[in-house]
Amino acid sequence: MWNVKMYYTSLVFLLIISLSSIVYSLICLLYKYSMFLEWELVLMNTCYFSMTLIFDWMSLMFMSFVMFISSMVIMYSGSYMISDKNLSRFIYLVLGFVISMILLIISPNMVSILLGWDGLGLISYLLVIYYQNEKSAAAGMLTVLSNRVGDIAILLSIAFMVSKGSWSFIFYNSESEFYNKMILSLLLILAGMTKSAQIPFSAWLPAAMAAPTPVSALVHSSTLVTAGVYLIIRVSFLLSESEKIILLLLASMTMFMAGLGANFEYDLKKIIALSTLSQLGVMMGILALGKPDLAFFHLMSHALFKALLFMCAGSIIHSIKDFQDIRFMGSLVMQMPLTTMYMNLANLSLCGIPFLAGFYSKDLILEVIFMSNINSIIFLLFVFSTGLTVCYTFRLVYYTLSSISNLGSFSSIEDESDNMNYSMLGLGMGAILGGALLSWLIFPYPNMICMSLLIKLLIMGVSILGAVFGYVLNLFSTSEQLKSFFLYFMVVYFGSMWFLSYLSTMKMNKYILKMGSKLNKMGDLGWSEFYGGQGIFNMFFSGSMNLQMIQDNSIKLYMLSFFLILIGLMISFI
Repeated sequence: MWNVKMYYTSLVFLLIISLSSIVYSLICLLYKYSMFLEWELVLMNTCYFSMTLIFDWMSLMFMSFVMFISSMVIMYSGSYMISDKNLSRFIYLVLGFVISMILLIISPNMVSILLGWDGLGLISYLLVIYYQNEKSAAAGMLTVLSNRVGDIAILLSIAFMVSKGSWSFIFYNSESEFYNKMILSLLLILAGMTKSAQIPFSAWLPAAMAAPTPVSALVHSSTLVTAGVYLIIRVSFLLSESEKIILLLLASMTMFMAGLGANFEYDLKKIIALSTLSQLGVMMGILALGKPDLAFFHLMSHALFKALLFMCAGSIIHSIKDFQDIRFMGSLVMQMPLTTMYMNLANLSLCGIPFLAGFYSKDLILEVIFMSNINSIIFLLFVFSTGLTVCYTFRLVYYTLSSISNLGSFSSIEDESDNMNYSMLGLGMGAILGGALLSWLIFPYPNMICMSLLIKLLIMGVSILGAVFGYVLNLFSTSEQLKSFFLYFMVVYFGSMWFLSYLSTMKMNKYILKMGSKLNKMGDLGWSEFYGGQGIFNMFFSGSMNLQMIQDNSIKLYMLSFFLILIGLMISFI
């Protein structure tokens, strides 16, 4: 009974907060209004500790989307996790995840951002290891260790901001000149890249698929992986041109690597996770070109259809008795017409099909990138990545929806759960209308983009070519699988994300962690302990003991001093 009460209470509460946040966001957007709150926590001897919050149209809109998607995920979890004995613990973890993300969104202060940042890292670890087995433990360890790099970068950035007298980044601007500005912006880029899984920190994102599917829908849409993008959006005015070039190159490589890897993957959830990684590369790329509003626009529209895509995948996995290999699916359109309709809707939105949510943001981003002053390598990476996105999407459509049925046993497969259907309905409406509404709100005036007819038709041509390759080539899947034996190294190389998964696990465990253990023994437990805290303690302790012995007026001490002085005089006379 308690589980039911908590489930419905959290669902209604999140929906109410989401609705109120979007209303206030529109007011702030209309009147160019923002609110900065400073809450004094402790005042002691003219030193005060305060909690600062910022409410502008961006933070309120993002908070509204996070709350709405979280409410749909909790509604979805009511049916997906119905057989779990610890449903209340799962709901508590999801709510803690949401609270950590909200704290990160509305905090302009690096210290309070660290609370939400570390909260996301800790709760994501607890959710990844939710199914308590060896695979989940390994994936959770990879996730938390990768994210610790970003945590360290945030801590170092706090240290570099001490000289400015405030940890609130909104008090700085692009004209602020201080000697550690470049180091600060590099640390913030490093933190954002680790949380958003850019190269070389990409291996943890597919590994985090060990978490329950509702958590994946929440993590990959609006919370954990988008935290890094949101942080860099907020501090984008600090980035220099050289740092933007580095970020653009890494983002385009990440997008290309993820799109290529998804075409060699057979795990349904990992394919969708790699598509998230590809779209994060798109956001980082347009952010590196100095368009934070466009990156935020794609962040919002991507959250809607990506959460829907994960929910559809979870519904399919739940119905076919926990199979995740797409080769064991097929002809699901006959058994699950509603789920397959939503999945096709999310897939087409991901591809940027006109007038769906992904089209308004992705097409505008690609046109701005093609119009920008970029080199040929970046241009080709973006073009090929666009084609690869459509390619793995239609490959997924073929294997799961339209191929012959490959299910191992006869079972009743249907759209049976009302909670799952209603939650997918809410996000489905967002995947249809969300892009147009956001486009009208954020960009009320049309953008003038001038390019040649060939470049204008390039996106459509590459998308059609990718769809043909993704669908038609997989019709000959048996012969393609046989050919893959002759190209085994290439298949393993592209399918393992350019060996990043091996380098991030085996090599990290063998070299980096062992080196860290040795440095800990030599440093923290060795020389720094001898000359640091323990050494200072021993020095003060022995000094205080000698001082105490002098003050005791001991006759032995005076006799010893007398004989030492006498011996010294005799030696001097001789």
